[in-house]
Amino acid sequence: MIAIAEALQPSLLQGFPTAARPAGPQLAGHLPVAKVLVESSLPHLDRLFDYGVPEGLDEAAQPGVRVKVKFNGQELSGFLMERVAVSDAGQSLVPLAKVVSPVAVLTPAVRELVASVAARYAGTVSDVVRVAVPPRVARLEKELVTGPTGEQPAGQPAGETLLQPGEADPDGTGAAPDAVGGFVAGPAWQLYHNGVPFLRHLADGGAPRAVLNPLQGFGPGGWPQLLAEAVAATYASGRGAVVVVPDYRDLDRLEEALHALLPPEAVARLTADDGPTPRYRNFLRLLTGSARVAIGTRSAAFAPVTDLGLVACWDDGDDLHIEQRAPYAHARDVLLLRAGQEGTACLLAGHARSTESQRLVEAGWAQAVEAARPDVRLTVPRVVNTADSFEQERDPLARIARLPGAAWRAAKEGLERGPVLVQVARAGYAPSLACGTCREPARCGTCQGPLAVSGASGSSAMPQCRWCSTPAPGWQCGRCGGRRLRKGATGAIRTAEELGRAFPGKAVITSSGDQVRAKVDAAKALVVATVGAEPVAPGGYAAALLLDGDSLLRRESLRAGEDTVRRWFNAAALVRPASEGGLVVVTASDAASVGALLRWDPAGYAQRELALRVELQLPPAVRIASVTGPRAAVEHYTAAVEAELRAAGITVRMAGPAPLVLHGPPSARRPAEDVRTLVFFPYAQAAAVTRVLRVARAAAAAKRTTEPFQLRLDGVDVL
Repeated sequence: MIAIAEALQPSLLQGFPTAARPAGPQLAGHLPVAKVLVESSLPHLDRLFDYGVPEGLDEAAQPGVRVKVKFNGQELSGFLMERVAVSDAGQSLVPLAKVVSPVAVLTPAVRELVASVAARYAGTVSDVVRVAVPPRVARLEKELVTGPTGEQPAGQPAGETLLQPGEADPDGTGAAPDAVGGFVAGPAWQLYHNGVPFLRHLADGGAPRAVLNPLQGFGPGGWPQLLAEAVAATYASGRGAVVVVPDYRDLDRLEEALHALLPPEAVARLTADDGPTPRYRNFLRLLTGSARVAIGTRSAAFAPVTDLGLVACWDDGDDLHIEQRAPYAHARDVLLLRAGQEGTACLLAGHARSTESQRLVEAGWAQAVEAARPDVRLTVPRVVNTADSFEQERDPLARIARLPGAAWRAAKEGLERGPVLVQVARAGYAPSLACGTCREPARCGTCQGPLAVSGASGSSAMPQCRWCSTPAPGWQCGRCGGRRLRKGATGAIRTAEELGRAFPGKAVITSSGDQVRAKVDAAKALVVATVGAEPVAPGGYAAALLLDGDSLLRRESLRAGEDTVRRWFNAAALVRPASEGGLVVVTASDAASVGALLRWDPAGYAQRELALRVELQLPPAVRIASVTGPRAAVEHYTAAVEAELRAAGITVRMAGPAPLVLHGPPSARRPAEDVRTLVFFPYAQAAAVTRVLRVARAAAAAKRTTEPFQLRLDGVDVL
């Protein structure tokens, strides 16, 4: 913070609250100086400003409350971060204008966490606080209850009870399972090596760290049950927990599993999908301690849980965990920072294993919780690849057919036993078009965006641009002059249409785009879903067809293989075990990724990927910063960063500036070509490098000599 202030020009400090002012109202006698974080995303204002605390606001102006302050002639919102006895400004201070609410929404632990997140991602504290604290709903604060009265056991709010060993289920569903370390544990964790010791450690008040790869995604052995039992073990020790999941469908499943083990009032869900009022109400419940377990999407990682004992993240490889606003923090990294600061247990779980989680295991920071191979074979479905030599001999056209014979037979036989899942890569009808003569992707004549057919009846729908929605009735190929279009890919709607004709009389259900289903019943139906939108069948799917595998693997991304394997495992985990006839058919030719699914070995694939990244010095073996924007701004900023690092004796590897892949010439909307420079640096030097990146960005913003640019750290989509 101090370094950033020193980087500013003196002229820019004119009018700041530390300037000399006429004598104002009488200040409080005790700790009369308030250090305020002004809500501003400007990097050069990312520091604390001193204000005076009037006597009338002495009681309400406590650290963590929302305030209004006079700033450069305007009244701005902010947060009171701390109160001190003396200001280092050396001049008279402007008094606080108003305490918006006496509720301290920023606890000391969360204040420390947001500062650490801002430092790690070279962002501003104000941007992180905007994510950590939900929008205020004033009437809920008036209804706020300070807490339960009477003596209660530690970690157990009034009226709440936990099922103890040997007790009957109060709902009449049966007797409690065996106890583990004072906690009621079910059979789900007993399938995994190190699983029961992990729960015992949690129940005894410890802080173990584990990476878990559940085998099933449905039923009593599914991942919601495993996470719920880990949370219940933590709750039994008198501590709270935070669990972050990718989307609302996962959140609903986790909440249902937790309500079967904990009192409903002990659990609070935090997600923007619920709306501002329920979200803020649950935030206040956590803030006051009436709820001890926070579950939600990425912003729930900052939940103000009392006596936090466990932080957990489900499917940390999902890009939904990445905040879409600056500084683009990943929920997994936020939880890891929090676990280190508050000394809590940590659990990273997913059917597949991300390379980031594998790095933690190999470094010894976390222990792997996995099932033995005999248990794996008994629990997972059988996996068949249509591109192997055996299937090629039986069906020579299997390599080029979208629905090979083995997949068709699996669907036909599976429909006799239950629902069949069909995973496709894209939504819509024909999500991409190409020239029928030269196979060049069809582009819009206005903005050079891709043409597509999105209607329910693709044969008669007009092709239009996916970017600007401009129709293209008279399209002509810019390469060969051809006018005939062909489908470059087949979407979920077209796939459902084709399967409906192939299996007459069978129901076809789609889950894609805006129509995503969370669950399907056990009826014998074909369920066509895009990747990540697969519904859950209560008893598992009889079979699953994983189509378009090669299309997913061909994406221009360093993580194409890792992400495809994760999506395959997530879908395959919804299928019944092989002993019950469960079968998964994958149509892809890549040996490494398909082999991981055939062997059901997510840890082995993650280990291989991480070894390659270490050899090539690519993330997550090293950290990365991407600077994107106009060429002049990027070059000026990176030159300043390089000079500062060289002066500090730090050497980093830079790649760029390279133009972004954009179609068409510069336009009025995009007057200049954007470029990107990548900065690679090791973890040992990360603190020093990110500090320089942050200070240089603040100095560039204060001088306003260049156009704005984007600074992003550890973005999984930049390579």
